[in-house]
Amino acid sequence: MKVPISWLREYIDITLPVKDLAFKLTLSGTEVEAINRTGTGNSDGKWENVWVGHVLAVDKHPNADRLRLATVDYGLGKQTVVCGAPNLAVGQKVAFATVGATLLDSHTGKTSRLEAATIRGVQSAGMCCSPRELGISNEHEGIIVLDHEAPVGKLLSEYLGEQVYQIAVTPNRPDCLSVIGVAREVSALTGAHVKEPDLKYVENGPAVTSRASVQVLNPELCSRYMASIVTGVKIGPSPKWMQDRLTAAGMRPINNVVDITNYVMMEYGQPLHAFDHTKLKDKKIIVRSAKAGERMVTLDGQERKLDTETLVIADSENPVALAGVMGGANSEVTEHTTAILLESACFNGQSIRRTAVELKLRSEASMRFEKGLPPELAEIALHRATGMLVQLAGGQASQGVLDVYPGRRELRAMTLTRERVKKVLGVDPSPEDMTKVLRSLGFAVQPDGANLKVMPPYWRIDARLEDDLAEEYARITGYDKIPTPLPQGRLPAYLPQPVRELKERVRDLAVAARLQEVITYAIVSEDDLKKLEGPQPAPLKLENPMSLDQAVMRTSLRPGLLKALNLNERQGVNGLTIFEIARVFIPQRVPVKEGNILPDEIDRFEGIVTGEKSSSGPGSKQEKFSFQDAKGIVETILNGLKMSARYEPSSDANMHHGRAANVVIGSDTVGYVGEVNPILLERFDVSSRPVFMFGLDIARLLPRMASTSRTFKPLPKYPGVTHDLALVMDKGVTSEKVQSVIKSFPQVADVTLFDIYEGDKLSQGKKQLAYRILYLSAERTLTTAEAGAVEQQILARLQTELGVTLRS
Repeated sequence: MKVPISWLREYIDITLPVKDLAFKLTLSGTEVEAINRTGTGNSDGKWENVWVGHVLAVDKHPNADRLRLATVDYGLGKQTVVCGAPNLAVGQKVAFATVGATLLDSHTGKTSRLEAATIRGVQSAGMCCSPRELGISNEHEGIIVLDHEAPVGKLLSEYLGEQVYQIAVTPNRPDCLSVIGVAREVSALTGAHVKEPDLKYVENGPAVTSRASVQVLNPELCSRYMASIVTGVKIGPSPKWMQDRLTAAGMRPINNVVDITNYVMMEYGQPLHAFDHTKLKDKKIIVRSAKAGERMVTLDGQERKLDTETLVIADSENPVALAGVMGGANSEVTEHTTAILLESACFNGQSIRRTAVELKLRSEASMRFEKGLPPELAEIALHRATGMLVQLAGGQASQGVLDVYPGRRELRAMTLTRERVKKVLGVDPSPEDMTKVLRSLGFAVQPDGANLKVMPPYWRIDARLEDDLAEEYARITGYDKIPTPLPQGRLPAYLPQPVRELKERVRDLAVAARLQEVITYAIVSEDDLKKLEGPQPAPLKLENPMSLDQAVMRTSLRPGLLKALNLNERQGVNGLTIFEIARVFIPQRVPVKEGNILPDEIDRFEGIVTGEKSSSGPGSKQEKFSFQDAKGIVETILNGLKMSARYEPSSDANMHHGRAANVVIGSDTVGYVGEVNPILLERFDVSSRPVFMFGLDIARLLPRMASTSRTFKPLPKYPGVTHDLALVMDKGVTSEKVQSVIKSFPQVADVTLFDIYEGDKLSQGKKQLAYRILYLSAERTLTTAEAGAVEQQILARLQTELGVTLRS
């Protein structure tokens, strides 16, 4: 919500500096996000080198029929410039930019610095600016013409500059979506009196009931519908003061009738709509639901197909407006309009939001209806706007107004007790203090014994509970005035969260393994998921996605990680080690209820390593990540969780064939590790080769955490003997099987695969795996001969069971 300070001053005297008042408003809950100046559409936030100029002469361009030469006095001198604006005239006061000014390009919308140029043979070192070039509005067909009283030579920022509060309005305070609503907040904070506009106007036309009728067929969706009729209006531009205020508030001036409706909406927070009275069939207004398949053309020229849940305003034949959202082209006010039917109504917020979202027509009006408006406001805004039409459009108001009020309500008083205030806030204010604060906010307060009877004002539809009143006292008095005692009572007992604790443990272990955590979007592109090889679960689709890039819930973390890799490659990163712990969403096959398939949310850990490893020291050889590095990361994490796994061949189509393994604990596959299929890398525009990916299923690890017992194992007393073995075997023999045989001997304390060789020096179909084996005894120091004897037994079993031989 943009609130121009000069507009705010019309309703309340402001004695505090603008920044100080913004600070007080923010502390009271009405947050002022920024203090801006109007029209600062360029990147510098200023109108530098833009002056108030006076057009002294207008001459023809010697080489162009549509261009003219304007001689402008801008205070510091006179300048003749080329201008193509059709509304340029002698004697005008204009916004004149000299060389060096930063302006918006009227075609591209981008900022650029004004430089001297030769245009069709004539030197031009300045510009008469349009509203678009100054960032005031999108109008660029003509130059901006200032008041004749504008002082020549004054900086435009000083002449037109307006300070504007940018206020973040909370959903429960629709009353603050108006200048008067903010003025009421200022009144409560400063003690100044709010001066509301005079709502009186002359009614010298025929009775309104003789000119139109209103019928509400959906009272649950329209609690009040009011209308007035003004005839003899003359459509034209609104006064400059109104245009300036609307522009400062972020609204585009159109004509006097439309500007009045927008002005009153910004002033009071009540949306209004003006119909051309002569275009309404049988002069009837009927508030009803649209008929199935009914269509209408809205003011933006688009034909809309409606359904039975859309609330419309209709005449006796057709819809003439989407209630609370947008008017229809068939009842639009044009330059030929002379009679206005002015609508002021209170619509159901949920209905308006549904229509606005369904038709993608969110607006300032629909936003206000969505948050909820009091029906009493419709009457006040209608009288205000009708009076302005009479005053500014030369109209004649009919006698009386049409008012259909099926949702009439009674405001109920609330009882406020000191005991409740003390319990909620921790302070015990006097009844006099609470009365003063609440009355400053417009509440009616009467003593009721030791308590207070409080009636909220019509505009505070959010104040319904006793605790709401306590909050009002706290925020106006100042939260900083409330003492902060130390907490009392016992600390809550520890509640174990095994899933969260396991995820945090895995995260810590991954960071310890020198991986960097990334966070990718849970809402992804369906096309990215389709890039994955093999059968994939159908993703859960969003009903109203903001874009195709974020249209479905992810079923895998792989696309996000590969896109993160691609992004880092484009930034020149060489060597990447990343991981993510997040949820994937797998739709269930059986819906919980018809049309509503809730997904299974599964926690996953996945990571990527690629490129060169960090050097271990000066002069060390740069090495690339390998499968063993990726497998080592998985083993590091599992070791940290006190788990051990075996590795079995994987058939994952997204991994390179023969270079991937499933991580298996017991009979469960809990993860994977492997080299990413180059085809998949190409689909995600990843140029790094090779890329290794690994992952663990958090849910499948969790049960094994509960069964994992931690026992103390003393350090060995005696030194061990280390031997390296180079073993030759068929390519189909897995390292897991070889290590299983080696580890079965009690004297073997550890075995590590440190080299893999497949080359011409071996027979076809063979490979060589090199292992480092540590032999150890808990009773004595093993001799080399004893270790050698065990080694021979190992080789014998490997030969017998797996056909493995020692490399000669």
